[in-house]
Amino acid sequence: MKAIYDAPAPAKLNLFLHVNGRRADGYHLLQSVFMLIDWQDTLHFERRSGGQINRHDLTVALPRDDLITKSARLLQTETGCTWGAHISVKKEIPAQAGMGGGSSDAATCLLALNRLWGLGLSVQQLATLGVKLGADVPFFLHGRNAWVEGIGEKISPIDLPPAQFVVLKPDMGLETAEIFADPRLERQTKPATIDCLARAPYDFGHNDLQPVAELLCPPVSQAIQWLAAQGLQGKMTGSGSAVFALLPHGKTLHKDPGHCQVRVCSNLEVHPLKGWATSDN
Repeated sequence: MKAIYDAPAPAKLNLFLHVNGRRADGYHLLQSVFMLIDWQDTLHFERRSGGQINRHDLTVALPRDDLITKSARLLQTETGCTWGAHISVKKEIPAQAGMGGGSSDAATCLLALNRLWGLGLSVQQLATLGVKLGADVPFFLHGRNAWVEGIGEKISPIDLPPAQFVVLKPDMGLETAEIFADPRLERQTKPATIDCLARAPYDFGHNDLQPVAELLCPPVSQAIQWLAAQGLQGKMTGSGSAVFALLPHGKTLHKDPGHCQVRVCSNLEVHPLKGWATSDN
């Protein structure tokens, strides 16, 4: 196999995000549902001899040492692989959105190069590497919508009904560390159980990070207000600044929100690369 073309890296939405406490080491204890959507980046891989990793940005200029190149080098180091790769990146998922774009890119890179280089690692072996790159990377590697707990390491696959969502990403972004460091953050939401999703999975819960995010980034509030004017119940995803709302069938959106990227997205049952690792079935 000389090349793998157009390997997708889908974004995710947090249907809710509760902060249940804080460990002695400073890490926050969370509960959330991560849902895959069809807003995605596309990565093109070509296998090269010599071990060199090259990246070419087709749309947005990425940092020189981003998660894509880090994941490729980590896979080389941990396996002793001598192959290299040229990676072209069509970046579509916005940064600082709470949509997991960087983590998804890293997961797609691990899955694609594991296959391209003939390494034969399982999903769990890749996830062990992925957690070194970011807490959300194992979710994208496992490839299913999931109930997530702990500091993000406890992942339980779930099924969600097909649905569409309107997603708004304000021009202004947010730094995750800044929100979690803010003393105004609510950190004591009572833990829920996965059974709470059964009745209305898209109406359950809230995002504990949203009130602080709205103070730090007023466009988050403006996006929520725009959704409310459309008759929709908006919520921030992850650490923001993107917000979303369930879009009923046949619903028409009116007016331009301004200073936002807006997309209507469908959720995904599984990751498009599900089955690329040897242990997938």
